Amino acid sequence: MSRLLRTGLNAGDSAPMAVVGGEGIYFHLADGRRLIDGSNTGGGLGHRHPAMVEAIRRAADTPVVNEGWTWVGREQAADDLMTTAFKGEEDWVGAVRFCISGSEANDMALSLCQALTQRSALATRERAYHGITGLSRSMTVQPQWHGGLAVHAGGSKLPAPMAPVRILPAPDGAIYGAPANNAPPSEYLADATRLLSDTAATLIDYTQGGIYYDGAYQDEVARCARQAGSYWIADEVVTGAGRAGRWFAFQGATSRPDIVTLGKSLGGGAAAVAAVVVSKDIVERLKGTSWQNYGTLRGHPISMAAVSAYLKVVSEEKILEHVKSLEKLFTRRLLAIAQKHPSVQRVAGQGLHWTVELHGPDWRTWHADTSEVPIASRVAARALEAGAVIGTSGEQTSLFLAPPLVISEHEAEWLLDALDHGLDIADEEHG
Repeated sequence: MSRLLRTGLNAGDSAPMAVVGGEGIYFHLADGRRLIDGSNTGGGLGHRHPAMVEAIRRAADTPVVNEGWTWVGREQAADDLMTTAFKGEEDWVGAVRFCISGSEANDMALSLCQALTQRSALATRERAYHGITGLSRSMTVQPQWHGGLAVHAGGSKLPAPMAPVRILPAPDGAIYGAPANNAPPSEYLADATRLLSDTAATLIDYTQGGIYYDGAYQDEVARCARQAGSYWIADEVVTGAGRAGRWFAFQGATSRPDIVTLGKSLGGGAAAVAAVVVSKDIVERLKGTSWQNYGTLRGHPISMAAVSAYLKVVSEEKILEHVKSLEKLFTRRLLAIAQKHPSVQRVAGQGLHWTVELHGPDWRTWHADTSEVPIASRVAARALEAGAVIGTSGEQTSLFLAPPLVISEHEAEWLLDALDHGLDIADEEHG
């Protein structure tokens, strides 16, 4: 029996596959199989990218410098982030603070907004996931991710919420299965300013629960938040640093956030690192204060080396252009797959992050409080037969595709073929 407590990305109580190694976009398993890593948002450059390995090796020969002391590599990583990823955003972007995880970054950003506004309430959109640490847990409104216990005999034991949370309606930018008459955001967000009137911050992301969008929704939320005196935070933990096919998903609209949170791919898959990037206006507001928020291992020299190396690779290897090119392939193939399989209800995505939602129970009723393996996990298990690992984010009826950004067109076709193969089992059950 394993002595490790774990939570799987695919629901059910079966043991997960045993990974013993990896190279490029592939996992190597204990049973000898080599599988495409098709759902790993933390591995932007895949496994053992030479530039990342070399950067980590050099950094391992440096002292351990905690967040309380100045480290030249940390200053360099901050400069690299601003001059590379935020190039063209100089008129508003101010400064960055590094941390370890996206959950922690969101918690830090939200608590900062509470301190600045002296308000406690927060806001997000329907079906959001922002993490399971501190205030980010309260802002995760997917019912199966609550930070507590899902009892397999039925029911949940939840920790107490840390703040009141207002929930905004979500957009539906699906390429397949979207509503026939999709109303403009100004209509379904008509009450948003009132809803946000007592909130310290409004936190929106671009992928969670299969909700993706560009433009109009972001701009309307930003307008309402500013009118209500609520700071707008763009949660780019998943989409930031290239997965959207540009440096940030928020760049698909005209509005700009007060705060951006980053994580996952920021370390190139080589180190755990995240960041809170604040605007010049917030930097100005922080003058004369000390932000009393500290973490010993934040901005660790190895993490900082990973950030600088990752930014350089994305720029020099033209990763953003590659992702935009593959977005066209995924759009075309996923539309064809959806039309082929009657079990598919909805497909949405952008860049190299896509969600395939199956017909079945409403997501609002799924609490993962059962040992029964849900349909999405069974589809993922069958896709393994065709050579690819596909995750479900613990959902009952949704699968997500998020391969390394360096995946080739041929390998992307292989991943999509595996999904196609896996969906056959959902078709049988759908009838």
